[in-house]
Amino acid sequence: MNVLLIEINPFAPATTPISLGYIASFLKTKGFAVKILTIGQDTSVSRAGLYRLVTQFGPALVGLSAYQRSMLYVIGLARLMKSIDTNIRIAIGGPQATFMPSAAFAELADVDYICRSSGEVSLLQIAQAIQDGTPFSNLLGVTYRDPDGTVHDTAEIEGFTDLDRYPSPYLNDVFDYSRMGEAIMLTSRGCPHHCIYCYTPHAFKHKVSFHSVDRVIEEVKWIKKKGITRLWFADPNISFKPARLIEILDRILEEGLKPEMWLQTRADLVNPGLMKKMREAGVSTIAFGLESASERVMARLDKHVSIQRVAEAIKLAQSENIEVELFTMFGLPYETYEDAVKTLEFVKRNNVKIMGNTNSQQMQIYFGTHMARHYGEHNIRPLNNNRPAYLSIGCQYETDHMSCDEIQKIQGLWRANSLDGGKRIVS
Repeated sequence: MNVLLIEINPFAPATTPISLGYIASFLKTKGFAVKILTIGQDTSVSRAGLYRLVTQFGPALVGLSAYQRSMLYVIGLARLMKSIDTNIRIAIGGPQATFMPSAAFAELADVDYICRSSGEVSLLQIAQAIQDGTPFSNLLGVTYRDPDGTVHDTAEIEGFTDLDRYPSPYLNDVFDYSRMGEAIMLTSRGCPHHCIYCYTPHAFKHKVSFHSVDRVIEEVKWIKKKGITRLWFADPNISFKPARLIEILDRILEEGLKPEMWLQTRADLVNPGLMKKMREAGVSTIAFGLESASERVMARLDKHVSIQRVAEAIKLAQSENIEVELFTMFGLPYETYEDAVKTLEFVKRNNVKIMGNTNSQQMQIYFGTHMARHYGEHNIRPLNNNRPAYLSIGCQYETDHMSCDEIQKIQGLWRANSLDGGKRIVS
């Protein structure tokens, strides 16, 4: 049976679809034929081309990665797939789907399944059910709509805590390396913290799971063999276990690999020895989450990292000639316009270039976050309470402390200070 996995993000150049890569590799080891299609800002694609792909490959299942800002494109692709072959089953997964209300099915006419658990195990359940000729039986980890339109919520299914049990998308060659400028990698998944604006901790139940160091190094060696010299480590906090990261970096040095690396972590999870090792092993850029430079605002976010600690981490990285990027947001709970200006001033004062990831953005209120569940308690006022059930509040809100006009004004101020016109280019 054939499975087509699609990631669409027309707002940025196409990058390595690492999550779909894991799913594709997992399904391949279970006997399914899998193809990945990535559609980005720089991708040439047409309706006729998609028609040819689908009719030639003949997928029985199409999986679509869903994000807040790409939902209309996801809906359009689902409709196109069904217009080509009404027998194709459509599943959506990813950040937007995990906590999307089941009521969304009323407005997702062409979607059959919403994946709620780990993508690999959820989609395998669906694929096996379709292959067995019982597409709506014996399912776990998904919400589905059967042929008579009834919606069913199934029990959650746990993914593996030992990430090595997921076969490598790199070692199984599921990617097209000819178009890959840099490889996105994961050495771990999850986050134990409780930041109220973030989806990741809730999605992973505040736990972190890991690949073995051997597996990480095997992938780095394979990627280098394929001619890719830039690595982007997408772990939320790659130095969650500093000794483990040092072991990875030491192995990279021992093997003579030394790729150019981008990574991100918390400012309170770095120290001089670790930063020196990062530089020696080839880390060129490190990103920290600042969010806001107002201590009063930060105290409300449950992040528990002081602004002073962020400033110290910046200087530590800069002392090793490692470029720093800062993730920041405006429109935060209890933040005034003056607070938001403080964040911009902090970035400039600490000599961090305002470009790429350092371009600030308005806080997004996504499904699965504390903010989405308790926005009223934080004096957030949605601008549209009649939005489709498949969309969260996103950036369509104002607060008791910042009006829509002030949010637009601070956005303009960041763009005026940006070195790349406010473009969000990752690493």
